Parts: sequence; C-alpha cells; structure tokens
Amino acid sequence: MASISALGVGSNLDLGALLDSLKSNEQQRLTPLTSQQSSYKAQLTAWGVVKSALQKVQTASDALMKADKIATTSVTSKNTAFTATTEGGVPAGNYSIEVIKMAQSQTLTSKEFSSNKEQIGGTTASDSRTITITQPGQDDPMVITLTDDETSLTGIRDAINKQNGSVTASIVKADDDSYYLSLTSRETGEANTMTVTVTGDDTLKQNLAYDPNAASGNGLTQTVQASDAEVKINDITIKRSSNTIKDAPEGLTLTLLKETEADKPETLTLTRDNTAMKEAIQKFVDAYNSLQTTIASQTKYTAVDQGSDSQDASNGDLMGDGTLRTIQTRLRSMVISAQPTDYATLSSLGITQDVNGKLTVDSTKLDKALNEKPGSVTEFLVGDGKEKGFAVQTSALLKEFLASDGTVQSATDGINKSLKKLKTRIDDTTISINNTIERYKKQFTQLDTLVNKLNNTGNYLSQQFTAMSSS
Repeated sequence: MASISALGVGSNLDLGALLDSLKSNEQQRLTPLTSQQSSYKAQLTAWGVVKSALQKVQTASDALMKADKIATTSVTSKNTAFTATTEGGVPAGNYSIEVIKMAQSQTLTSKEFSSNKEQIGGTTASDSRTITITQPGQDDPMVITLTDDETSLTGIRDAINKQNGSVTASIVKADDDSYYLSLTSRETGEANTMTVTVTGDDTLKQNLAYDPNAASGNGLTQTVQASDAEVKINDITIKRSSNTIKDAPEGLTLTLLKETEADKPETLTLTRDNTAMKEAIQKFVDAYNSLQTTIASQTKYTAVDQGSDSQDASNGDLMGDGTLRTIQTRLRSMVISAQPTDYATLSSLGITQDVNGKLTVDSTKLDKALNEKPGSVTEFLVGDGKEKGFAVQTSALLKEFLASDGTVQSATDGINKSLKKLKTRIDDTTISINNTIERYKKQFTQLDTLVNKLNNTGNYLSQQFTAMSSS
C-alpha cells in the first residue's frame, strides 16, 4: 500500500498532507480521554499524600494513648545508697528510703589443694561422673559430666563455665602450693542458694558436694551467704532477690548501691516533669496541622477570570472531593468533642482551633493543667483505654479511615476502577482511529490511481485532437 508521503504522486494532488491533517483531527478524539486519565493519576498521587499525613496523625494519637506510661516525674535528689529512675505513674513527692541489706550472690569454696592440675576425683570403670548444681530460683539444674582426666580444679572450672549457666567457677591461688575452687551464683538472692551433688565418683563427692541443710559432710564451704535485698520505703519493709527493685512503688526503679547507716534513711525527691507529655501533645498538634495543610493544598480552588475556558493550574487534584471533605469534617468534629472528665475538651487544656482548622497550644494553660491535675489530663486522653478518651477515639477514627476496607482505600479503589475503564476506552478509540486512517489511505490510494488514469486519458485525447487538427 502507498505510504502517506507517496500519496498524490500519480495525481499531482497533495493527498499526504490531507491525510496527515485528517489523522491529527482523529487523534483529538483521544485528548479528553488522556486528560481525564492524567487527572485520575494525579488524584491517586494526591490520595497517597493524604494517606501519609493521616498515618502521621494516627502515630501521634497512638502515642497519646500511652499518656499514663509517659514519665511525669523526675528525680531531683542526690542519693548515695541508691539510684532511681521513673517511667510514669509515680506521683511527685518525697520518699524515705533505708537500705537495710544488699542482695548477695552465694559463694561456695573448696578445701585447699596443692595443685590446680592434679585430679581430685577417683578413677571409675565408666570413665564418667556427674556434678549437678540446683537452685530453687532456676528452672533447670546445671549438669556437668566429667571424664577421669577432667577432675582437676582447672578441668572442673572450665567444664562449668563452658555451660554459661547460672553458676560460675574460678580458681583462687593463695600461693604456689595452695589452690581453691570457688563456685558463685550469677544471680543474687536466697532463691539462688546452691545445692551441689556428685554421682559416680565418691572421691569427688567428698571434695565438692554441698547440701545447705546438712550440718556436716560437705566438701564445699559457704564463704558468702546468699541473701535478699531488704529496703524500707516510707517505713514499709520490702524484700527482693535483686538489688534492682522495679515495683515498689510501681513505675519507680531503685538500684541499690550500699547499705544506709542504721536508722538514717535517705530522702528520694521526685518532682513533676511535663516535658515528655508536652512533647507528645505538640507532636500530635504538628501532625494534625500538617494534615490540614495537606488537605487545603489538595482541595485548593482558585476562581477563573470571566470568559476563561480552563481552570487555574494551581487548583488541587482533589478539588471538590466529597470523601476528603468528609474526613476533614469528622476530624474537626473530633477535635472539639467533649469527654466526661474534669478537662472536657482540648480547649480546656489550652489547645484551641483557629478559623483554618489548625490547632495552637497555650503553654501556660497546658502547664497549669499538667501541674495541678495530671491525672485528669491523662483521663481526658486515655479514658478507659477502649472506647473513651480523646486519643483513643481519635486513633479509632483514623484506623477507620486507613483500614484495608476504609474510606481512603475505597476512594483509591474507585479511581483505579475508573482508570481501568478509561484505558479500555482509550484502547478502543485508538483502534478506531487507526482503522479510520487505514480506510482513508485506501480511499486516497484509489483516488490517486483514478485521477492518474483520467489524466493519462486526457493527455491521450489531447494528443489525438492535436493530430486531427494538423491533418
């Protein structure tokens, strides 16, 4: 078939240019479809931006749901018998703390041996014996199996330490002819008192067995007794197996360093610290305001000049989108909603909404609420942790928007569905255009051939008429 550029050669007509013009006009049928396609794709991108902004608000809301865990006090006293840290929920005030006794790990020591290399066990027919170390505070005992040539102090030490268990072993050298095997519990407290049994080797049993309830016959001697920590907090005596006490009172962690002088407790002073709570609130405000800016940008509308046939290029891709407006309206309603607490609304805490829907924080008013009624602020935010509480309800609303079957997903699914239908229309229109152009090409080729024949016939007749006139 003739190419576009070859059309008109036989007829001397500019059919190629005409066909190009027709093709250009046909392609305009795609313009409204591709424009709509670009618009839908821009909307998808815009929803992605909105979704990201919503997720940031949800993250900030989830953080506020943990308001009861955010530290509201800090240690301001200088103490020497202990250190203290707070996690949250510990009220400000002074605490009298007396460290009566530190928790200790038990240590058992063997009798003196002249060498750390010589075997202290017997020779057995099975070439095997077992040392078992049990402690009430450990779920499983340590079981150490030794051959005949592993019963030196060094061999026993290495076999025990190789297990990385609840007991460690060491060798103490007093002088060149005096060695002792020492067993120490890794953990402090009476619950980690050791019982050492030896089976399969009576000689080794005489040297290493230890029963804390036996009055005699032990091969090991207790050189450091296992003991629990004993502390008086506000004249209440508590005992723990560790020198780190995390639950007296709840939220306060005490690390014991030494015993206090008798009847001379130290004072632990906790003062209110609103820093963490204020930071969490400010992060929510910032995330919320950023979302409002995003929505404003994506729904922006600029009025066009009279007589203009196109919209302003700065308009948002989601301009007039009812779904996004609904999300914005429901969030703004949540911000001004009331809770059944002493502080009923955000504004009562000093967090107000301006005419553009953005939040501002009155630090003075917020500080006053946090200092005077910190529990009420927490109750406003957390509520019952399930259905009540500003942060709880806001987070639930955002989860509804962001769920796999939620508002945002439904909006994007609708756009993708429209894009799929639009692609089908574009494909069909493209095929129609191509078919139309092919038809034009065939018709123009036939016209070119016909005109060429007519021209040839005309030329022939002209020649004949000229010849007849000459004769």
